Amino acid sequence: MRKNYNYTRRKLYLPEYGRHIQEMIDSLLEIEDRRERNRQARAVIAVMGNLNPLLRDTADFTHKLWDHLFIMSDFQLDVDSPYPRPTRQELTVSPRHMAYTQSRITFKHYGKYVERMIGSLAAEPNPRAVASAVDNLARYMRAKSYEYNQEHPNNEVIVKDIKRMSAGAIEIDEVALNNLRSDYKQPFSARSPKSAPQNRAGHAQGRAQKNRAQQHHRGFAKNNAPHRNSQK
Repeated sequence: MRKNYNYTRRKLYLPEYGRHIQEMIDSLLEIEDRRERNRQARAVIAVMGNLNPLLRDTADFTHKLWDHLFIMSDFQLDVDSPYPRPTRQELTVSPRHMAYTQSRITFKHYGKYVERMIGSLAAEPNPRAVASAVDNLARYMRAKSYEYNQEHPNNEVIVKDIKRMSAGAIEIDEVALNNLRSDYKQPFSARSPKSAPQNRAGHAQGRAQKNRAQQHHRGFAKNNAPHRNSQK
């Protein structure tokens, strides 16, 4: 007996519909009567729609079924479709090549936007606006440098990098920049080690007073009997 394995059969165009639907469409190519071929094609479309009943309410569901019908027939089926017939050229068009920027970043730990902002500040005619923007930009550059290098850069490094990225076009007030407070440095208030023993002694004294108060309240008489510690 000759066995018919799937690897010996031809490859399916749309495997999600199965081989039986593919064989139905292959049989449509053998029908010579055009009217009968159109009727059988609509019947095959109905069977294809039954395989995905949840997608029937979509707007382009029927259009997609007719497109799949022509694709599975290798674009050789000649029937009257209510939609424009797809062509092989339309489905085999290669996507447009996307152009990526090839610009180099001078300082990668600052990012490309810092370099763009410095370039735009070089063309700013208002010196006060430039000085204010440079102060904010210096804070941001400190924060990004700390994220990348895990160390706080000096103001001299920031000034040098700004001058290099602007090609010396930005005038920087180095005195004001050196006095600029670093916002990324969070204040850390550590407890003095000398206060630790005092706090522990205070807690111990409080516990002792609480224990004495509890012992004082426990000196009660039970069933109107004198307490054992009471004076006779």
